[in-house]
Amino acid sequence: MAAALQVPSASAAEIPPDGVITWGASADRTGEAVADRGYRMVVHTSVAGRDLRIRVSNAFGDRPVTFDSVYAGLRKESAELVRGSNRRLTFAGADSVTVPAGATVYSDPLPGKLPAGTDLVVSIHSPDAAGPATGHWMALQTSYLTQGDHTAEESGARWTASTGSWFYLDAVSVRAAPGSGAVVALGDSITDGWHSTTDLNRRWPDYLARRLQKSPSTVRGVADEGISGNRVLTDGPGQSALNRLDRDVLSLPGVRTVFLFEGINDIKSHAGATAQDLIDGYRQIADRVHTAGKCLVVSTVGPFKGWSEWDPAAEAVRQEMNGYIRGSGEFDAVTDFDRVLRSPYDPERMLRFFDDGDHIHPNDKGMRAMADAVDLDSLDCDGN
Repeated sequence: MAAALQVPSASAAEIPPDGVITWGASADRTGEAVADRGYRMVVHTSVAGRDLRIRVSNAFGDRPVTFDSVYAGLRKESAELVRGSNRRLTFAGADSVTVPAGATVYSDPLPGKLPAGTDLVVSIHSPDAAGPATGHWMALQTSYLTQGDHTAEESGARWTASTGSWFYLDAVSVRAAPGSGAVVALGDSITDGWHSTTDLNRRWPDYLARRLQKSPSTVRGVADEGISGNRVLTDGPGQSALNRLDRDVLSLPGVRTVFLFEGINDIKSHAGATAQDLIDGYRQIADRVHTAGKCLVVSTVGPFKGWSEWDPAAEAVRQEMNGYIRGSGEFDAVTDFDRVLRSPYDPERMLRFFDDGDHIHPNDKGMRAMADAVDLDSLDCDGN
């Protein structure tokens, strides 16, 4: 067995590899880590390519964590893998890697093709994990747990416990066709897919990925960097969009365009955020995205009348924000999700056909309508 790779620092692990992101999920704290636990995580790819690499994250850990066995394969059903598909991933040639607190690290490329729209299964074991665990709480995808190291097994027999979260894995990239790029959706619970159907990949970024695969666009990769409850300006459920922009978005490989759809949680929480505060936050994001040489597409904030925190004052802030988004000319493109989702009879309220019942989160039909409203050409701009 090769010696374990010791990652020297967080900054050393932040350099993205060549390639294009095919799957991503924003990192957050996901409870307390458990030693000698295995995680078999199911993720759904967007762009096809070769030589997949994964990124493992200890962004919210308070001590180093060692991953001594990491495998990637294709799912057959549940926790069972396609025979012959499960292969070990290495890190700078080593079978294991120790990641410092606050750091991320990419694996070496794994030779072979990875199709678009595929359930990839990444199995990770840590012998010593302790303290805060890093992951993504609301995956809306069933993954699997075991005690002990069973990562090399293609059978699902030992993976008897299930979980609705992803742990330690926050990105998968591939070497895609020349000229290919990716879009990253930066958002809150609507982007995270809350109330879309679990295990069917019906978040609006999933529908967008399927559209892109059938289009002539060179933007084919899609990363969903939504966090339920997330805000633009202040930390809460997850770090704010401003505070996580570099790690969750700009550090990902092959990103050509950032799609920003946030603000509803700043507005409805009545935390004192004014429309001007949000405008200033949007402008900071735009400056950083453009400085990084990437495009920024922004969506209007959707309707939420009927949600318990709605009132006329919050609605006034939403309307002012949407007027700014539509008319400022400060972004490379605008998508009007408010216009897609709102009722023609009461434009402060979501159309009943798209409403999952809580008056703020769209159902599967609403998610698809949002994705269908995105101008695919707007995702392939030149960053100027």
